[in-house]
This record gives sequence, C-alpha cells and structure tokens, in this order.
Amino acid sequence: VQLQASGGGLVQAGGSLRLSCVASGRTFSSYAIGWFRQAPGKEREFVAAISRSGDSTSYVDSVKGRFTASRDNAKNTGYLQMNSLKPEDTAVYYCGAAYTRGFTTVTSPGYYNHWGQGTLVTVSS
Repeated sequence: VQLQASGGGLVQAGGSLRLSCVASGRTFSSYAIGWFRQAPGKEREFVAAISRSGDSTSYVDSVKGRFTASRDNAKNTGYLQMNSLKPEDTAVYYCGAAYTRGFTTVTSPGYYNHWGQGTLVTVSS
C-alpha cells in the first residue's frame, strides 16, 4: 500500500488542522494506521493510532483531548484532527500503515510497513 499524507500548514496557537492519509490499494482495512511526528533535531515520536476497524484509538499523553484519529475505510483514508494546537506540536507529521490481523492499535513504529511522505505542521505563538 502507498500512502499520501496532506493537510499540514501554518496555523496560530489554538488553531486547528486536519491531516489526511490516503492509501492506494484495496486492502486498507487490513492495516492499522498510525501518526508520528518528527520535530527538528528530535527523533520521530508516536502521536496517535487507530485500529483496522476504527473502534480503538491510542494517543500520546501530550495530545490527548486535543487530537482525534479517525478513518474511513470506504475512502481508504485516515485522518488526524488536531485542535488547540500548540507551538510544541510543530513537526513533520507522518502517517504509517501496519499490516495486522489484530483489532487493536499499533503504537510502535517498528511494526509499520508503509509510510507516507510527511506533511509539515507549523504552529506559531
């Protein structure tokens, strides 16, 4: 599966953005989707994940209550709604797809088989 991430941009603190991750292929529902980010000079970190069916989600503590992961399997698309953005959310955001037969989220980057190209989110103070 190939992934195309989009939706990044420049936003003021407190604003919102919605990232999209469109997948090619017909087996999108076989993949858990994850969102990771990498800020300048830092390692890539887990942000959010959603299970194959969309029933389960996981978040890093710093975004809980502000970010929401969702997906539309009919459209082969995953989403990350980001509200109440903070300057520390500034990073390149990547979506990943992890092939799994399980029904839970996948939070470890090592399990992700496919990655999108990344989309830059810049939050100004």
